[in-house]
Amino acid sequence: MTKPEGRHPAARPNSALPRHYRVMRRIRSFEERVGELFVRGQSAGSMLHLSIGEESAAAGVCAAMEGGDTFTTHHRGHGIFLARGADPARMMAEIGGKEAGYCHGKGGSMHIADMGLGHLGANAIVGGGIAAVVGAGLAARHFGSGRISAAFFGDGATGQGILYESMNMAALWRLPCLFVCINNQYGMGTRIDQATANPRLHERALAFGLAGETVDGLDVEAVAEAAARLVAGARRGQPAFLAVDCYRFYGHARKDKSPYRDTAEEEAGRRKDPVAHARALLLQRGLAAETDLAALDSEIDAEMDAAIDFTIAQKEPPLSSMFRDVYAPEEPEPEPVRARIDRVLARD
Repeated sequence: MTKPEGRHPAARPNSALPRHYRVMRRIRSFEERVGELFVRGQSAGSMLHLSIGEESAAAGVCAAMEGGDTFTTHHRGHGIFLARGADPARMMAEIGGKEAGYCHGKGGSMHIADMGLGHLGANAIVGGGIAAVVGAGLAARHFGSGRISAAFFGDGATGQGILYESMNMAALWRLPCLFVCINNQYGMGTRIDQATANPRLHERALAFGLAGETVDGLDVEAVAEAAARLVAGARRGQPAFLAVDCYRFYGHARKDKSPYRDTAEEEAGRRKDPVAHARALLLQRGLAAETDLAALDSEIDAEMDAAIDFTIAQKEPPLSSMFRDVYAPEEPEPEPVRARIDRVLARD
C-alpha cells in the first residue's frame, strides 16, 4: 500500500506525543555527546555514525514494539537501542571501549548487543544483520510466542541481496518480521536517486508479498501509526516493510564533512527536524509549556553529561579478556602471540 493520507495534527490522539518527544530528545542529546566523545579522542576506534535527524524512526517504530520483541540494528543504531530501553551510561561506555559497556568494551559503536533487551546485535556490514530477524521470526512462530522481530537498516542496504532473500523467506513462511528502512537519502556519499531508478522503496517489498508503506520521518506520530499497523499485521503472520524518509544531518561518519552535499541542501534538510517538529506541536496543542520543555531538556542533558563522565571514569577491558565471549566457555582460550613468543624465548 502507499502512504495513507495524513490527518490534521489536531485530529490525532495526542497522548503519546510527549513520550515520543522525550525519547527523541534523549536520542538527540546522546548522539551529540557521542560526537563530543569522538572529538575528545576518547571513543574506541576511528568510526562513529550518528543518527541525528533520524530520531522519529527509532521512537515511532519502537513505540509499537513490546517487551520480548527482538531486533537488529545497523552501524547507525545508537538511537534505536536507546528507544528500546538501553542504559545510556553503559552504551556510552561501550562506545568508549570500556569494560563497563554492554559488550565489555569489545564491541564499540557498531557491534552493541544485549539479549536481555532483545537486541540481537548491531552490524557494521551493510545489511549484515537483516537475516537474523528471519531466524528470530521463525523461532517466534514455532514456539507461538506472539513476538515479532524487526530489522533496522539504511537505504544503502536496499542494494544488498540479503535483504531480498530475507523478505522472500519471511513472506513465504509468513513470519512475524518487520523490515524498517531508515532512508536518510544517502548511502555513504551517494544520494538515493543516484543509486536507484525507483526511490519508492516499499514498492519492492510489495512484489515479495509483504505489506509495505513509506512514511514522512518529520512526523513521529505518523511513523508510530504506520508502525503500529504493520507490527499488528506481523504478529498475525503478515510480514511488512516500512520506509521512513528522513535526512541525515551530518556526514556518513563523524569525521565525514560531506563535501558531496552543498550548503543549501544541508540547510533545507536540517529544517526537516523531527525533534523540533514534535516540540512545536507540543506547544501548539497546549500539551506542554516552554518552561516544562526547558526543564525536560535540562534533565536529559544532565543525564547524558553523566553518561560521558561515567565513561571517562571507567577502565578499559584487561588484555586477558580478549578471547572472552568469543569462544565457548568450555573451550581453552588461544594463547596470545606475545605470550607464545615469550614462552619460546624463555626456552633458550
